[in-house]
Formats: sequence, structure tokens, C-alpha cells
Amino acid sequence: MTVQVPSAPAEQASSFTLNDLLIYMAKQQASDLHLKPMRPPLLRIRGKLVPLKSDPLRPADLEKMLLPLLSRGQKEKFEASQSVDFGYGVPGVARFRANLYLQRGTVAGVFRRIPINVQTIDALDLPDAIRDLTQIPDGLVLVTGPTGSGKSTTLAAMISHISENEPLHIVTIEDPIEFLFVDKTAAISQREVGTDTPNFKEALRNAMRQDPDVIMVGEMRDSETVETVLTAAETGHLVFSTLHTNNAAQTIDRIIDTFPPDQHKQVRSQFALVLRGIISLKLIKTTSGALTAAVEILKNSPRVARLIEDGLTKDILEEMESSVGLYKMQSMNQSLIALLVHQVISYQDAMNLSSDADDLSLKVRKLFPQIEERVRQGGDMAPSNSDYSQITELMDIKRLYEEQEVHWRHRVSVKEEEIENLKHDMEFLRQNLQQNSASRSQHDEEVARLRSDNERLRADAQAKITQLQERIKELNQKLMAMGAVKK
Repeated sequence: MTVQVPSAPAEQASSFTLNDLLIYMAKQQASDLHLKPMRPPLLRIRGKLVPLKSDPLRPADLEKMLLPLLSRGQKEKFEASQSVDFGYGVPGVARFRANLYLQRGTVAGVFRRIPINVQTIDALDLPDAIRDLTQIPDGLVLVTGPTGSGKSTTLAAMISHISENEPLHIVTIEDPIEFLFVDKTAAISQREVGTDTPNFKEALRNAMRQDPDVIMVGEMRDSETVETVLTAAETGHLVFSTLHTNNAAQTIDRIIDTFPPDQHKQVRSQFALVLRGIISLKLIKTTSGALTAAVEILKNSPRVARLIEDGLTKDILEEMESSVGLYKMQSMNQSLIALLVHQVISYQDAMNLSSDADDLSLKVRKLFPQIEERVRQGGDMAPSNSDYSQITELMDIKRLYEEQEVHWRHRVSVKEEEIENLKHDMEFLRQNLQQNSASRSQHDEEVARLRSDNERLRADAQAKITQLQERIKELNQKLMAMGAVKK
């Protein structure tokens, strides 16, 4: 990557102030400003250190520029430790996380630019699984990665998301305060080590009495802080923190190794109980020249918790890669593959960033069989316009589609024939039904006629019986009359 060397805001080092440099740094979209004796100011632009076109800074200039920024307590810490962290802001421009240190007995400093506005999870193009980790009620979520990988930015986006959506009390403990949060749905209390509290451990102990729902610890630096964080997560709080590690398995081992060996079994059980997720970040250059994050995500599934408790961290990578669909986990190589598939990054940059390039190469070649040959020939993932082999590949694909089309046409023809047969069967059944209906109608008419004839015959028979009974009665009367005459 070629970065144009910018000119300093003035010709001579003595003619510009620190604020001038910081304002200029923000205009250049640089992430860091390095101030070192006998070198011009250095800006980190798109991951590369670029010197300004100016005279080298003299030790006296740096002392005059930097030492007045320190408070009395910070000066005492600087004199005792030869290094001090603090926050510094330029109104309307940005906040900066600064570190002053001694090198070869002279003062030097580094300023990390922190945007005034906190970016959202969507704006950072982070996976949905990260948003899911903001919606859990308790436990520990860690954001890890090397220096400058976007840990603070990602953590700030997660805290901001909670603040916008949940009516909670969020307590942050930072050294120094970086992003300035504004109360939204949630109330946020920000405490700075050295200004608002003497140290992380004391701040965490006090936070437990401040009715927190969410606690954010800027960094877990020692065993006391780690122990207090685990205890806070264990007592029903949602705790976020950062760690300088490269992946999830290394993060777990680093936390366990913070404690004496005789406590490892207990700490593993405690950590397996409270852990909810580990987000590991690495920045990589995009094809457009900007930077984006490759993201490894571990969630504490029952299987992962068992691996942590049993000390089998070497098996966690395999578990992550096999749990993409169920738990939305993913390894760093899987994240790089996703960026490759979406043509966000180049193949070579992905290989350079991966900590297991052979595994990444194997996975990518399964998806893009000729990708490495194209790269060796100076190409990229996209086919060349003059590469005839791409034409033959397309013709093979076309042939396969045509074969499939013939196959499906035959199946459609068979189905259409079956449909026609069913239509004929239905028509035959319909006609039979009509015929049966007509026959039934005739049968009903015949039954009605027979019933009518039966009624008529019954009436005639009854009339004849009545006549016969009358005639018999009449004859009986005559017989009785004749008998009486004879007497």
C-alpha cells in the first residue's frame, strides 16, 4: 500500500502546537500520532507509520509540549513509573488516549484518536452474534485482540447498544476514559482510574455498592482485577472487559495462568460458569484501502464449558467451527473466508493475517479451486477477461444446466401425463355419478308409483270388505226373519 507523505501544519517544529498536530491528525483520518525525539511527528494512516514533512522534534520541544498536560498525580506516576496513561480532548475534534513514556532518557508520547461519536454495531459491520451478547442478563463477555484492533471501539458500540435499548445502570471503569457516553434509556456512570478511583480493584469493589446492572472494565491487567471481575460476573452482573490476546483459546489460557497452579482447577470451574462469550478482533485492509475487522466469536455452549473445565482448550477451535449454525460461533479463518466470499479483502492479505494460513488455504481451495493458481499468476479471485479457461468452465456449467433441464423436462412430462390420466378418471367418475343419480331418480319415481298403487288397492279391498260385511249382515237378518215365521 502506498501512502502519500503529508506535510506538517507548519514548516518548523517549534511553530505548531500539540492541538495543531491533533487537529491535523484528525483531518488525515490517522489512528495514532507518535511524538519521538529527533524524528518528525509520525501518523499511522491505514496501518502504516508516515512521517510528516517537517523538522525533527527536539527533546526540549517535546517536554514543553507534553509535560504541561499532566496533572499533579499523573506527574507523580510518570516520575515513579516512567510512563503514564491519560485522556485528552480537543473540543469539536476528538478525544485522544495518550501515553507518555521515557525512551533513552527523553520524553516521548503516543496519542490514539477516539471519535467523538460512538459507532453502532451495524456501522462497524460486526456479526449479529455480537448484538446477541449484549442481550444476556449476566456473565462475562470479553473483547480481545492486539493493540489497535478495535477492541475499545467494539466494546463502546456494545455499551451504546445496551444504553439505547435497556433501562439499566451501566458503570464503566477505565484507564483512561476514552469514549464519552451520553445517558439514553440507560444511565451510565464513567469512572477513571487515577481521577475518580485509585485502581481497578477498588473501583470494582465500590461498583458493587452502586446498584449496577452492567459493569465495563477497560482492561483486565492483573490477577486481582481478573478475580474481582469473575466474582462480579458470578453475582448476577453482566460484565464486559478487554484483554490483549489473539484468539479465544489463548484468552482462556491467559486468564487461567494469571492464577497460581494450585488454583487452576477452581478458576477453570468458575470461568466455565460465568463466561458468556469471547470476541477476538483483527484489523485487515479492504480492497478499497480502508480497514475492517475479522472477527472470531466463541459462545459458552455446554460443550465449550466442559472443555474449559477439563482444560482442553486445544479442542475449542474445532468446536467453534462446527457450531456456526447452532450458536453463531466462528473462527478467525471462517471470518476471513466470509470477507473473501464477499470480495471485501484480497486473498493474499487474508493469508498474511491468518495465524493458520495452511488451514485457511485448504478451506478456501474447497470453495475456489483455482484461487491460488490465479494469485501466483498475479491475478485475484475474479476471473480474467482474457482467460479462455473461464469460458470452458462456463461451458461446462452450461452443459450441466442443460442436462438438468432435460431431466426436469422429462419429469414434468411424466407428471403432466399423470395429471391427464387423473382428469380422465375424474371425468369417468363424474359421468358414473350422474348416471347413478338419474337411475336413483327413476327408482324413486317407481317406488312412489308402487306406493300409490298399493294405497289404491288397499282402499278398494277395504271397500269390498265393507260391502261384504253389510251383505252378510243383511243375509243374517233375513235368515233370522224366516226362522221366526216358521215358528
